[in-house]
Amino acid sequence: MDIRRTVIFIGLAISSYFLILAWNDDYGQKPQSQATTAESTVITPDLPDTTDAALPASSDAPQVAGSEPVVAQASGELIRVETDVLKLVIDPRGGEVAEVKLPAYPVAVDQKDVPFTLMERSQTRTYVAQSGLLGTDGTDNQGPALYSSEATAYTLEEGQDELKVVLTTQTDKAIVEKVFTFRRGDYLMDISFNVKNTSAEAWNGVFYAQLKRDGSGDPSAANNMGMSAYLGAALTTSETRYEKVTFDDLEDSQYKSVQTGGWAAILQHYFLAAWVPAKEEQHTYNGRFVKGNYIFGFYDNVTSIAPGESATMGASLYVGPKIQDRLAEIAENLDLTVDYGWLWFIAQPLFWLLGFFHGLVGNWGVAIILLTVLIKAAFFKLSATSYRSMANMRKVAPKMQEIKDKYGDNREKLGQEMMKLYRDEKINPLGGCLPILVQMPVFIALYWVLMESVELRQAPFFLWIKDMSVMDPYFILPLIMGASMFIQMKLNPTPPDPMQARVMQFMPVIFTIFFLWFPAGLVLYWVVNNILSIAQQYVITKQIENS
Repeated sequence: MDIRRTVIFIGLAISSYFLILAWNDDYGQKPQSQATTAESTVITPDLPDTTDAALPASSDAPQVAGSEPVVAQASGELIRVETDVLKLVIDPRGGEVAEVKLPAYPVAVDQKDVPFTLMERSQTRTYVAQSGLLGTDGTDNQGPALYSSEATAYTLEEGQDELKVVLTTQTDKAIVEKVFTFRRGDYLMDISFNVKNTSAEAWNGVFYAQLKRDGSGDPSAANNMGMSAYLGAALTTSETRYEKVTFDDLEDSQYKSVQTGGWAAILQHYFLAAWVPAKEEQHTYNGRFVKGNYIFGFYDNVTSIAPGESATMGASLYVGPKIQDRLAEIAENLDLTVDYGWLWFIAQPLFWLLGFFHGLVGNWGVAIILLTVLIKAAFFKLSATSYRSMANMRKVAPKMQEIKDKYGDNREKLGQEMMKLYRDEKINPLGGCLPILVQMPVFIALYWVLMESVELRQAPFFLWIKDMSVMDPYFILPLIMGASMFIQMKLNPTPPDPMQARVMQFMPVIFTIFFLWFPAGLVLYWVVNNILSIAQQYVITKQIENS
């Protein structure tokens, strides 16, 4: 290749690189600024439709009175609650959790002072948690009850481990307190209804809790090409530990399942909201599509309270990150919402090892490097066998060329002589593919670990890599990866088939393009793996060539 062709090739490569950068700036997915949900934003009240609770249709079951709920004017006196890990807005109309912000999880790397908004009720998105009392004497059977509270702002102060927010309403038969209990450092809150029957008749009602979400996209979705995190509903049943109920499923038909204990959740990338009722009681889980919103939750059996008596009913609500250890403590199988796919049995040990290394070095990128070294050590002997096979093929390349020149016109004879040569030289022509095939499940499992583990969200490495869970913004790691693949290709024997040889020459380019939008942590794994492979293969090749 003359100097002019070299210069033209380099110029095209540089131009292509900057074109890709420009394309990514113009069309790549950018983190949601969430400026519309800042502290100063006024939430427009959006009253819950109490018919969304989907109570049983039998004649003796408590029903919502009327075909349409009677909706009163929203109070507008929103109640703001702040703990060390949560910022909430509660609407006294129904006691709905209308907004949840997570101060420990910024919306973007370059917006550290803007907390991620998990739930909100705004002009752009509806995602709220609703709970109430329906049935014959329920407070919400004529529409969402209007509660009163002692204050409109509550804060978990320093040295305070628990915060209670008490909302009160009264009907002609009962005094009802809706109590929110928050604890320091916890994304789980308890929501209970204390009902005191003040009438001379039995009070009958049904507790329900549900999540309501529209069809808007996932605001926490990362800008990665390939598989995407699940956005939809899920629950645990006696038959299936982790059952997904997609939004499409809810549009097609209503969901209903009677279970003891359990939980009902709506998942998105890195975060979830989940209702967790009493473990020992029976609950009817239900979901459906109502007026453009997806409803998923549960309701309990009828509670009857004698005159003058009191009773408490309720559930817990988790709104926060998918932290496996904490979710496992809250409810059985809730930790499975960290969905590593069908290779979970490989992904879970990888995540544990990553966490172990991170505990030692304090950097997730370095932890990925140490994990790569460990995986490479585990496959060392297998890789060595493969590299010896490829080195032997390089060594007998002249003999292979002679056979090709002699029998090139007779494909059957050519194949026979090639197989004879492989047997005589004890060469496995497919040996070079084995390490890649073995490592692919590890690669895919690590992809899901990086995609699903909230611990790696916005985790920096060094220099320009500020978030290991998203693509390299300047594509430097993918380019290094492509260069390492090119060096590896040069250490491999040249295929005797010209077409196959040409395809192999383009493989580094194809893989580089393929990896441009992959998470930087995954590309880092592949780069380190390639560098270690090059060192091992180079030593083995030189040993065999010099023997």
